[in-house]
Amino acid sequence: MSEIYRNFIAGEWATSNNAIDNINPSDISDVIGQYAQASAAQLQETIEAAKQAQKEWQATSLEKRQAVLNKIGEEMMARSAELGELLAREEGKPRAEGVGEVYRAGQFFTYYAAEVLRQIGENADSVRDGVEVDIRREPMGLVGVISPWNFPTATASWKIAPALAYGNAVIWKPANLTPASAWALTEIISRQDIPKRLFSLVMGSGAEIGQNLIEHPEINAISFTGSYQVGKTIARASAENFTKFQLELGSKNALLVMDDADLDIAIPAAAGGAFGGTGQKCTASSRLIVHESIHDQFVERMLEATKAFKVGHALTEGTQLGPVASEAQLNANLDYMKLAAEEGCEIAYGGERLNLEHDGFYMSPALLLGGNNQMRVNREEMFAPATCVIKVGSYEEGLATVNDTDYGLTAGIITQSLAKATHFRRHAETGCVMVNLPTAGTDYHVPFGGRKNSSYGSREQGKYAEEFYTQVKTSYIFSGSPF
Repeated sequence: MSEIYRNFIAGEWATSNNAIDNINPSDISDVIGQYAQASAAQLQETIEAAKQAQKEWQATSLEKRQAVLNKIGEEMMARSAELGELLAREEGKPRAEGVGEVYRAGQFFTYYAAEVLRQIGENADSVRDGVEVDIRREPMGLVGVISPWNFPTATASWKIAPALAYGNAVIWKPANLTPASAWALTEIISRQDIPKRLFSLVMGSGAEIGQNLIEHPEINAISFTGSYQVGKTIARASAENFTKFQLELGSKNALLVMDDADLDIAIPAAAGGAFGGTGQKCTASSRLIVHESIHDQFVERMLEATKAFKVGHALTEGTQLGPVASEAQLNANLDYMKLAAEEGCEIAYGGERLNLEHDGFYMSPALLLGGNNQMRVNREEMFAPATCVIKVGSYEEGLATVNDTDYGLTAGIITQSLAKATHFRRHAETGCVMVNLPTAGTDYHVPFGGRKNSSYGSREQGKYAEEFYTQVKTSYIFSGSPF
């Protein structure tokens, strides 16, 4: 029997009546551990306990809060090899990507440690004589964090770190698919010098724990990353209680490859953006929009690059593409491959389940040709190692195709024209734009988020995070007569 990892409820490691197996998608015979499932009563307990802890944390000195976040970040970076391997083992991304994710997550904490000391307000003269105005930000209070499985440490960290930096309490519900990474981060946080009940981990199903969290009237803010459909549910529930909410949802990102593109830049950008992380990134390039004059040459080289990807166990040296994270996700991906063929795409390579040395959820990277922007495979987020080439006759047609989507997270262009790059940056209807770079890959010190159905609410990351995790207070002070 594998070890049972408990929830962290109101400052204590709490037992539970139920637990789930955490299966390695690279080798389904490998059970990483059993992870407890919290009850609705435990969620209520941690919310009640967090209210007083939050007040204590808000009153804690800035230097102490800074030191706490620094310690969390430094330990994560120091242990990135160990924790990154654990992440790769449970999620399926290659070890190097897992190590990089944990290290980057540590940087989120050290970045927001510095932001603790930058909480500077404003002041103004009133329109009334003898009155001064003080404007400052205060914590929201109790913040619910619901994080996804594809970046189980990084996404959670870029929510938890600013929430703590700005003086909030955190109740974290991670994805049930990747509980080990959540437990490991919680164990680090649990050892810090913070109020005992300030931070809680409530692992459990979305139907019970997630739903109860978003509907709870004492939660002041909810930050969620996940699917568009679940995001709509959260929006409705939050509106009922006037709970502040922030949503990062689906995407259907496009990379526009122009006729003047340098293919030595375009091919790595397209292949890396499409297949990195097994395509399980909200910033993945699932549409490759290519000018007709360069189309055939691009396809020839892209096909070579796709075939060259080494698919294998996440912990095997040299693996470039790990398994899909779960059997359900793999089946959904294979269904999209069938749909692509039915819609008239040519599957030039891949899109099949692979039987390798270890029994896991392996899929070959898929390159689809002959697509158009009306096909479902080019309208819906697949979250698969698959991308579709769409041929266009001009820059104007290419830009229109990029923007013809319900989503708007990232978009990219490969061109040697400064004029086209500048026009594209200004007219791409996305929150992030990449020029001569993959659509996947962002920095932690600047805002991240999308438009349309990709995002709702204020931006994540960088200083912009304070818009969500704080609320503004304006104070008027009468100083009396000057004499």
